[in-house]
Amino acid sequence: MSPLALIAVLLTIAGRVTDAVTGTPIAGARVEQTRGGNATLTDSSGRFTLASEGAGPIAVKIRRTGYADLDTTLAPSGGTVELRLTPVARALEAVTVSAIRGLGETPVSATEVTKRELEVRYSGQEIPLLLALTPSITAYADGGAYSNYTYLRIRGIDATRINMTLDGIPLNDAEDQGVFFSNFPDFANSLQSVQVQRGVGTSSNGTAAFAGSVNFESIALRDAPRQAEAQLTGGSFDSRRGSLEYQTGMLKSRFAGYARLSFNDTDGFRFNSGNQALGGFASAGYFGDRTSLKLTGFSGVSRNREAYLAASEAEIAEDPRTNSLHEGDRFWQQLVGLTLTQLVGDRASFSATAYRVDAGGNYDVRLDPTLVENFNLRSAVTGILASWNQAIGPATVSVGAHANGYWRDHFGYDDPTVVTYFNTGFKNEASGFAKASIEAGRVTLFGDLLVRRVTYRYHPDPHAGITTEKTAWTFFNPKIGATVHLSPSLTGYASYGTTGREPARNDMFAGFDNLDTTNVAFVGAFDRVKPERVHDIEAGLGYRSGDVTIAANLYLMNFRNEIAPIGALSYIGLPLRKNVPKSYRRGLEVDITWQASSKVTARANATLSRNRISAYTDDATGVTYTDVEPLLTPAFFANQSITVRPSSRVDVTVDGRYLGKSFLANTGDRRFMTPRSYGVDATVAWRFSRFEALGQVRNLTNRLIITGGYTDGVTSYFYLQATRNYAVTLRARI
Repeated sequence: MSPLALIAVLLTIAGRVTDAVTGTPIAGARVEQTRGGNATLTDSSGRFTLASEGAGPIAVKIRRTGYADLDTTLAPSGGTVELRLTPVARALEAVTVSAIRGLGETPVSATEVTKRELEVRYSGQEIPLLLALTPSITAYADGGAYSNYTYLRIRGIDATRINMTLDGIPLNDAEDQGVFFSNFPDFANSLQSVQVQRGVGTSSNGTAAFAGSVNFESIALRDAPRQAEAQLTGGSFDSRRGSLEYQTGMLKSRFAGYARLSFNDTDGFRFNSGNQALGGFASAGYFGDRTSLKLTGFSGVSRNREAYLAASEAEIAEDPRTNSLHEGDRFWQQLVGLTLTQLVGDRASFSATAYRVDAGGNYDVRLDPTLVENFNLRSAVTGILASWNQAIGPATVSVGAHANGYWRDHFGYDDPTVVTYFNTGFKNEASGFAKASIEAGRVTLFGDLLVRRVTYRYHPDPHAGITTEKTAWTFFNPKIGATVHLSPSLTGYASYGTTGREPARNDMFAGFDNLDTTNVAFVGAFDRVKPERVHDIEAGLGYRSGDVTIAANLYLMNFRNEIAPIGALSYIGLPLRKNVPKSYRRGLEVDITWQASSKVTARANATLSRNRISAYTDDATGVTYTDVEPLLTPAFFANQSITVRPSSRVDVTVDGRYLGKSFLANTGDRRFMTPRSYGVDATVAWRFSRFEALGQVRNLTNRLIITGGYTDGVTSYFYLQATRNYAVTLRARI
């Protein structure tokens, strides 16, 4: 090294800033020389370099919202200085969330959606459709519009195998293992952030993160300003939405609160697919310097007109809005959780949450032209979860435990007075996890182990003529990986993980809602449906330099006894599934953001994959098909977005989405496929003082876009996205 180069190194301070509790890198921290004014910001890995005017020590101040300021003295040394910021009250709100999302530079394939990113696209869509531009997510709605029943898939795998949590509290129903967002309308309005992990990810609470996880963080209280906000939305299909919310900000007493009330009303795109919903979300807490206590809850009730039966090509050709159903339902759901978080010393924290979720409702099913049966559900789950986070030298460790007890009644009526059956399912689970990461130079090593025990007990109707049946499963789910800083702008990671998952009630019951002597022999023992397991390898690169950010990863998911959908519905409209011995999904995911100028931002992501079931036997024909593609898993799909800011008050965004063909059955029969499609949406956001207007035109080119479906082996039935439609949202903050 030349003398001049050596002097340059000696006069440069290099450092890395991390969270003192979780060990995670802190991006965007301001590192400023106390005298002289030199300053810089930490990058996404928490690293920075700061020029020094001399070879001696200099005083610096490090600042980041949510952390206590750090005043220290640094000297040029040619090495990297490790600095830790201590969280203050706001950060305590996210301790449980950070335990779920991972420690340090966790080697998982993930995307985080911020509150602002949610706001600039939101006009009442349910969560699956709001996240549809996220890498490797496909989504659709029964009714074709943006509320009622909506569904998402990650890498082609349905939501019953996707773990979903709110501040660490499980949202998946224990029996169905899905999440019904129509039960808590306007949910996205009360979120601080959403992280989508693809693959087995990190250990979480509740339903197995088999295909991935979606981790919601509730609205932040501590750092929010005091304000009230009103929103009104109007749009196509006689859609109306309104909400009122208020945040207190941090009071002198160290308390803060938030509350929202919302309504939603739409006729829906398909005929008789309307939705009427009322919902609320509230949170309040005390935030000391080292202790926080936060109460969070939501409640919603929704009346939906049913549209779970898709339409044939002939019906769509006659009228795209066709819907053969005329029945409806009414469901409600409420959640309450109380979280205590405590900083212990300056390098550890403890968090514990007690929660309860209640839900219930009823829906009509026309079993034949003369008989409509009313099916009823009523459930409750009570649980507790806790985690301990500790930084030990270059290592960070998190351990946690979760346990809950669940029951759900199923009962039906032939008419309002005659109960045809009454049965109850009981499901309990207990799990514990331990995660650790350790830094060794440019490499961060990661390990994660989850142990989960699940028991299920079925109490039949007293007149069913059958006995109680029990079953249980135990899962050991390890993950290991490493993240490597190849250069200041390039990071690589690789990981391996495996996860097991039990069947849902509908899988064990072969689609029946009640078991008795007429069907119990056909259904068989519950353990005839084997638990499924996935072995997941992820490897990726992250590049960030100047105005360009690139994330790319390869994945290889090998399944054993996958509980795969067969492309048919039960008599009550639920997808039927069965074990297939061997299958896999292999793919490439790419996500690119380019800040072309201060006024133009472009983003694109794409998924290219090869997906196969080794051998699939069609129950209807007895024919076995080999090396076939799994249904509703397109080999290629991509999203594009460009935002132009002609002024500081106006944003114009155009989104495009290409969706490749996918099969409707696991037989490889190309007669039964969804067609490829390309849709375009446009959004204009205008801000003036405390007011904002958001105008959206969806499906701008007015195409027939198929987003899902199924087949009976003779005819294809499709779920159609709404034709060209609009929504206008007005927001006022006071």
